[in-house]
Formats: sequence, C-alpha cells, structure tokens
Amino acid sequence: MKKWLVVVVALCMVLLGACSSSKSNQASGSEAKKKKGSDYPTKQIELVVPYAPGGASDMVSRTVGSYLEKDLGVPVVPVNKTGGTGAVGMSYVEGKNPDGYTIGYVPVEMTMVKALGFADIEPGKFDMLGRAIVIPAAITVPADAPYNTIEEFIKYAKENPGKVRVGNSGTGSIWHIAAAGLAEKTGAEFKYVPFEGAAPAVAALMGGHIEAVSVSPSEVKAGVDGGKLKILAVMSKDRDATFKDVPTLIESGIDLEIAAWGGFVVPKGTPADVKTKLEESVKKAVESDEFKKVAGERGLNPSHLSAEEFTKFANDQFKFFGELIPKMQLK
Repeated sequence: MKKWLVVVVALCMVLLGACSSSKSNQASGSEAKKKKGSDYPTKQIELVVPYAPGGASDMVSRTVGSYLEKDLGVPVVPVNKTGGTGAVGMSYVEGKNPDGYTIGYVPVEMTMVKALGFADIEPGKFDMLGRAIVIPAAITVPADAPYNTIEEFIKYAKENPGKVRVGNSGTGSIWHIAAAGLAEKTGAEFKYVPFEGAAPAVAALMGGHIEAVSVSPSEVKAGVDGGKLKILAVMSKDRDATFKDVPTLIESGIDLEIAAWGGFVVPKGTPADVKTKLEESVKKAVESDEFKKVAGERGLNPSHLSAEEFTKFANDQFKFFGELIPKMQLK
C-alpha cells in the first residue's frame, strides 16, 4: 500500500512539473512574440513624395526622411511619384500593405482632389502620423518685371486679360487655387499653366516662359537671393519669417489668405505599435534642430501637429475645400 502511494505522489510531481514547464514555455513564447513585434523596423522604408524633386514637398520629405533613417536605424528611401496634383503618389500609398514600410508625404491637396474630381482620396483613407509644415502662397515674378507691387501686378493683369501666365504645381493644386482665389477676389484674369511640381514652374518663370508663379516662398528663395526673382506678396495672415519686407495681401487691401501644409501618413490599418513608433519619430524629426535649420534656410515654417491633431485638422480642411472648390472658376 505504501509503495502504491509513493508511486502516485511521484506521478503527480512529474505532471505538475510538466504543466509548470508548459506554462513557462508558453510565457516565454508570448514574450518572444512581443519582442518580435517590437523589432520594427527591420528593413528599408519607402517614403513616397507625390511631387517632383526640388519643391517644398520634396525638401521636407527628404529632410524628415534623413532624420527617420538615423532614428529608426534602417534606410528610408524617398521615391517621387508625380501626377494628378499629387493624386498618383497618394493613391499609391493608400494601396500599399499597411505594415509600416511605406510612408507617404501628403500635402493640402489630399483634402482637395476629391472636390476637384481627380481621385477618390480623403483623409479618412489614411492613418495620420503628424503635420510638419504650413507655408503661404507667394506671388512671384521676374526681377525685371514692369510691376513692383501686388497692386501694380493686379492692375496690369486687368488691363491685359489672359496675358499673364501664372505657373503652379498642377491643375487643382493649392498653388492653382491660390492664384484662382486672387483672380476671383480682385477681378484679374490669369492664364494658368500647370507643371508637375513647383520646381519646374519656377524654372519656367526664370526661363521667361511664364509671367508669374503662385508657389511657396521656399520654392522661389534661391531665385530671389540670386536677384532673378521678386516676391510681390504672400497670401498669409502674417508676413513670412524669411521675407519680412514682403507685404501680405491683407496689408495690401486684399482680404485673402491661402496656405499650404504638409505632413506624413501611412496606409489605413497600420498596426498601432508601428504607428506609435513612427509618430514619435516624425515628431522628433520636425522638432529637431536639423529640420529647423533647413526650414529656416529654405523659407519653410515648421508646424508640428500630433497624429490626433493632424487628423482633426485634415478633416476640417477636407470639409472647407469641399465647399469652396465647386464655387471657383479654375480654368
């Protein structure tokens, strides 16, 4: 009888040990799984820029991308996918696998292209990471143009309807909207010339192929610094920090304010832990001395919004342009 009891006790101890070992292995497996999930990123990240190289969107993307590369420890490769006022690049990002290995730079046009009828794109189709910049439109002309103020420019355009060709970064882009808004507000008549980004538009202006551009101050800064271009006015509430001598439209008696902005997104459905890591990295990049230095040199205005704040802001802009654009004559 005693021998039987000893055997039973021994068996129970073996079984308890096995259960304990099993639970321990399960726990270890769970911890390993958690650690595996936190390994992101482990490979190259694609950063999609929906405009041509050289413009403000490209500058911001490459500067932030360079910081992300150092912060995350993997290559972050900018890829320019142009067309459709940014719709081509944004649609590409929307359709990618939501695994954190595709990030998209999104301009204000993300909130406009649906109202323009270009593509079925809207803020709700992406997960926001954060806003990076806000920049006003700058009405810019050659340095030797026969007008030195925005008032003289408007007067000339009225006296020569359709002869003033204004370049922009694409039909329906924020810079197109800016010039069309100026025309609507003042009664001037422009001929709009679209390009695949602001940089080619500025190049056309410097080459004498058009009479003006409505783009960001940063995109004309090199031309202004080189004495080849002059800014007549900026379309913001306050004067631009880089060009403090340039008046705003409001100062000139034209009650109009139109600004662009840009930020970063990932495809909808990206895992929460991956988004959190990218949100934090974007925030650090935008608030870094490196980004502020580049922004200051190129006339950009850093203006970070968190993922939550950026989501609300973008949705508000989507509603605003959805109501405004159908009322405008953009041709």
